[in-house]
Amino acid sequence: MHFFSPVDKMPLLEIVVGEQTSDAAIAKAVDVALQIKKTPIVVNDSRGFFTSRVIGTFMGEAAAMLGEGIPAPSIEQAALQAGYPTGPLALFDEVSLTLARRIREASREAAAAEGWDFPEHPSYPVIDKMVVEFDRGGRAAGAGFYDYTDGKRVGLWSGLGETWQNVDPQDVDLTELQERMLFVEAIDSVRCFDEGVLRNVPDANIGSIFGIGFPPWTGGVLQYINGYGLAEFVARARELAAAFGPRFDPPASLVARAESGEQYV
Repeated sequence: MHFFSPVDKMPLLEIVVGEQTSDAAIAKAVDVALQIKKTPIVVNDSRGFFTSRVIGTFMGEAAAMLGEGIPAPSIEQAALQAGYPTGPLALFDEVSLTLARRIREASREAAAAEGWDFPEHPSYPVIDKMVVEFDRGGRAAGAGFYDYTDGKRVGLWSGLGETWQNVDPQDVDLTELQERMLFVEAIDSVRCFDEGVLRNVPDANIGSIFGIGFPPWTGGVLQYINGYGLAEFVARARELAAAFGPRFDPPASLVARAESGEQYV
């Protein structure tokens, strides 16, 4: 039973099911969730489950943008204007850059042991520099993308601009930044659906809004694709992939749905 922080405020409870989890155990977990007034979703076990995995793509995209020279205030502003409750760099600090780096290295080791390729991501050099060179591991460490005084966030660290910013704020396309954040989460949610991590479409939509702050106006990660138009989404995803990398490649299942006119329901 995966709770979300702060537990007293976050409405979602992600129930993670293993290969030998009985239906009775799932039913009991759902019953407990309802008794404590949480909204449950049920997902199959995998690395990062559904919520942690997908929210990681949101934070990673922001770090990649920073590495491209985009001003940190523009990144945060784009997310907030898109309807996210928290900027991705602020959220990264809360989660911990140090923890994210440890999880990444553990995943890399697992990939090597299991014989599959570990995909590199343009956010990794940014996080490595922040943690190793600048000793800024996040809020718990007292310093991250933001500065902190007595544990309270006081503003973006000036070193971000000095280290990475080379794009004039006037030249930043906020709409493109927003689409990159929204698309990267939606695309990875499709992959979760394809891999069987997600059991159904409603849990994807509910979990993304109530658990990881996907903008409510979208209706959720998969409903966002429906609303965008599947064919239009695939075309735009391919444009983003050509510009920013294969993480935006639309999965084959999504392309097939777009061609058949079938939505996520």
